[in-house]
Amino acid sequence: MRGADEQSVALFSYLSPDVLAPRDHPLRSIWPLVNAALAQFSPKFDALYAGSGRNSIAPEKLLRALLPQAFYGVRSGRQLMEQVIYNMLFRWFIGLSMDAPVWDVTVFTNNCERLLACDIAVSFLLAVMGDPAVKQLLLTEHFSVGGPLIEAWASMKNFRRKHGSDDDPSGPGRNAERDFRGEKRSNETHAPTTDPDARLYRKSDGQPSRLCFMGNLLIENRHGLIIDVRTTHATGRAEHETVEAIIQAAKRGRRATLGADKAYDAAEHIARLRAIGVMPLVTQHGSGRRSAIDGRTTRHAGYGISQHLRKRIEKSVGWIRATAGLRHTRHRRLARVGWVVTLTAAACNLVRLPKLLASAA
Repeated sequence: MRGADEQSVALFSYLSPDVLAPRDHPLRSIWPLVNAALAQFSPKFDALYAGSGRNSIAPEKLLRALLPQAFYGVRSGRQLMEQVIYNMLFRWFIGLSMDAPVWDVTVFTNNCERLLACDIAVSFLLAVMGDPAVKQLLLTEHFSVGGPLIEAWASMKNFRRKHGSDDDPSGPGRNAERDFRGEKRSNETHAPTTDPDARLYRKSDGQPSRLCFMGNLLIENRHGLIIDVRTTHATGRAEHETVEAIIQAAKRGRRATLGADKAYDAAEHIARLRAIGVMPLVTQHGSGRRSAIDGRTTRHAGYGISQHLRKRIEKSVGWIRATAGLRHTRHRRLARVGWVVTLTAAACNLVRLPKLLASAA
């Protein structure tokens, strides 16, 4: 007998998001790791918020809401709030009941600003990687470095001279045409008006120059987990200084090794790494100029092993750019972009940790 196409609406519901979320969903194994890290932030959150006044959105819920945005590549806070309205999996992960009202996107964004000012993203990454069970997975002397090139939220049409004036785009509308032919532009003479922190950068020969930020990821070589993240201006020089700082903070013994691609094959940079007790296992530059990596380094078997393992960083870079949607940032200014990159790197680790912990048990 054919059933009638009728929509029945129950007056009461006895289900909760916990019941509706699949029992074998991967977020089930990520949730305890997130809550264990957030439990360490209670004193910091108490100091961050005033003791009186109207209650704000719980900061733990804010962070738990931002993580699914990275897991599923939700493009904006507005789309995230729309998802929370009907997505029971998101409601369960954040900690909202079935009938809890969803926050207005402006209220949600303004509350996230407070977390940005406190640099919670770095603390969250350190808390996740500092879990006793996770620390057993990490190497403390063999590392690799690399990072995603993140396109800035700035148009090349707004890349204007710092001093003087440029011709305005010709034609009607906001997206008028502009002719760059014959015009020499560089970071020394020009700057984007929409995001002054963005820099014109070209990844390699044959590639177009873009307004970008540079992410610097440090991974350990056993499982390829990200243990430190720094976001810098895309200048080609800041990356070297940043890598020297993060490897010095990460290594626990007197000696350590660092694998990297040929962009880090610079004589001064290699010399500074060796001075702080780091063996640079860097790919030799093959453009005809003399490499700073000679036979004393390449003759060892560890050099080939490091060159093979450093490619694991490309998996994290690919996940951050493609899955999490950070190929092109939706934020302006270096501090804000760096905060988002760091939180996304923590999300990248959380995706991989449940299986690693299960196999190590």
